[in-house]
Amino acid sequence: MAESRTDPDAGASMDDVDAPASRSRYRRIVRFATGVMLSTWWFEVVLPRIGFAGVAERGRTARLQRISRRFRVLAIELGGLMIKVGQFLSSRLDVLPPEVTSELEQLQDEVPPVPFDEIRALAEAELGVALGRVYASFDEVPVAAASLGQAHRARLSADDERIVGFRDVVVKVQRPGIDEIVEIDLAALRTIADRLSRVGFVARRVDVPALVEEFAATSREEIDYLHEGVSAERFGLEFADGARVAGPTVVWERTTRRVLTLSDVTAIKLNDVDGLRAAGIDPAEVAQTFAEVMFEQLFGAGFFHADPHPGNVFVTPHAPDAADRTWTLTFIDFGMMGHVPPELRAGLRRIVIAVAARDGKGLVAGIQQIGVLLPSADTTELERALTELFARFGGLAFAELQDLDPREFRAFADEFGEAMRELPVQLPENFLLITRAVSLTSGVCSALDPGFNVWSSVEPYAQRLLREESRGAVTDAAKSALSYAKTVLGLPVQIDHVAARIDRGELAMDTPEIDRRLDRLEGMLRLVIAAVVFAAMVVGGSLLWTAAPTLAVTLLVVSIVPLLIALSGLTRRRGRRPHRRAHRSPHVTARR
Repeated sequence: MAESRTDPDAGASMDDVDAPASRSRYRRIVRFATGVMLSTWWFEVVLPRIGFAGVAERGRTARLQRISRRFRVLAIELGGLMIKVGQFLSSRLDVLPPEVTSELEQLQDEVPPVPFDEIRALAEAELGVALGRVYASFDEVPVAAASLGQAHRARLSADDERIVGFRDVVVKVQRPGIDEIVEIDLAALRTIADRLSRVGFVARRVDVPALVEEFAATSREEIDYLHEGVSAERFGLEFADGARVAGPTVVWERTTRRVLTLSDVTAIKLNDVDGLRAAGIDPAEVAQTFAEVMFEQLFGAGFFHADPHPGNVFVTPHAPDAADRTWTLTFIDFGMMGHVPPELRAGLRRIVIAVAARDGKGLVAGIQQIGVLLPSADTTELERALTELFARFGGLAFAELQDLDPREFRAFADEFGEAMRELPVQLPENFLLITRAVSLTSGVCSALDPGFNVWSSVEPYAQRLLREESRGAVTDAAKSALSYAKTVLGLPVQIDHVAARIDRGELAMDTPEIDRRLDRLEGMLRLVIAAVVFAAMVVGGSLLWTAAPTLAVTLLVVSIVPLLIALSGLTRRRGRRPHRRAHRSPHVTARR
C-alpha cells in the first residue's frame, strides 16, 4: 500500500492514489462535492437567516437542475461508483423533484460500454481459455453496460449445455481496472465524509465515516462475482418460487471472481410501462406485487436485494399458471445484497404495523427501537406531528399528493422540521442498504403507477405480520406456561421422595420453619397450576383476538374454569389456620 499522505487541494488522507490520472479523478469528485456543500450552506442556511429566503426559494429548481446536470456529466465521464450514486438518486421520485430525477435517470442507459477487445482479454485471462472454446457464440455488443461491469449474451458449448440443461446465457465481465477505480472513489468519499463529520448538525445525527465504510464493504463484495453467485443461489432458494419471483441459474463451471455466467432471463424491463401494456400486463398490478415482494425480503427473511432499480428487475410473461398469473418478477444482479439483524427486523416490522394502523405513537416507538431516535428523546411533539401526517395525507396516493397545494406541504414540513430539529437523531449501523432498497422500491412503484398508494400496499402485509406475531407470542406463552407447569407438577414427586426417605429413617428433619413451608407448598400446588393455566388461556385469547376470533373467544370462556379453581383454593387457604408442629431443636441428620 502506498504511503498515506495529505493532498494539498483536497485536504484529506489519500491512500493508494498515486498515478496522475488517479489523483485527478480523486480531486474532481472531492471538488464537486465540496461545491455542492458550500452552495447548499449558502442558499439554504445563510440567505434565509439574513432575510433572503425568497431569493433562495425562487431559484431552487433551476439550481437543482444545474447541479444534477453537472453531476450526470461527471458520473458519465468517471464511471465507477459515481454512476451508482446517480442511479440511486434518480429513483427518488417520491422525494426529489422531477427536474432532478429526469436528469439523473438517464444514467440508467448512458453508461458507456468498454471496447470488446478489452472485455475479451480480461475474460480469457480469467477463464484460462479462448472464448471460442468455452462458448458456442458470444455477442460482442453488450446487452447492458453498468458502472462496474457489462453483460453479453452468449451460448454455451454443447458439452456445457448437457451439464446445466440450458444453452442461452448472459456473461457478466468486470470492467478492466475497476478494483483501482473503486478504491479511488472510496478515498474521495472518505474525504467528503470527513468534511461532513465536522459539521455539527450532521455529526450529531449521522456517523458519515461509518456509513462510507459500510458502503466500501458492500462495493468490494459487488465486484466479487463469486460472492454474487452465492447470493444469487441463496436468493433463489429463499424467494424464487417460480410463480411471483424468479431468478437466474449460475453456471459455476464458467464463473470466476471477474466473470459470471448466468442463464439468460432478460425480459420486459420493470419500468417499461408501454411494453407491459403491450404484453397485456397491468403496471399497477406489477407495482403492488413488487412492493409486496420487497416487503417480504426486508421485513420477513431479512435477506434482501439492495439494488432493485429497473435495470435489475424484469417482468417475464408466460402462459397462465394455476393461480391464473401470466407474469413473474425476475431479479438479476445480486452483487448488492443486504442483511437485517433480528433486532433491527423486529423494529422494522413494528414500523410497518404502525404505518398500516396510522399509529403515530407506535411509529415513534418503532423508530426508537431501530435506533434512529435515542431512548432519551422527548417524542411528544414528533408523535403529534406524525399523527397529523396520517390524518392529513395518510389516505392519499402519490398522484393525489402532487395535486395538493404546495403551501400545505410547506406548512406541514415546517411543523415536522421543528419537531425533529432538536431530537437526538442518528442513522444506525446496517441501515444504509435498507434505506436504499426502500427508496428504490417507492420510486419504482410510483413510476409504474402514479396512483400507487403506499398505505394500501403496507396494510395487507402488516395484517399478516400481526397474525404471525400473534402466533409467535402464543407459542412463547405456551412454552413458558409448559415450563412452569412441568416445574410445579414435578414438585409433588420430589416431595414424596423426600417424605419416603424420612419414613425409612434415611433423612430426619427437625426444622419447624421447613415443616411449615412444606405444608404450605403442598397445599398451594393446585392453586399455582390453576393460575398458570388461567394466565396462559387469557394471554392466548387476547393475542388471537384479531387473527382468530373464534379460538380467542373459546380460550377466554374456558379460562373461567381454572380461574374458579384458583379462587376457591385461595379462599380455603385464607380460611385455614396455620398448622403448627411441636417445637424441636433444629437439626438435620442423614443416615445411610
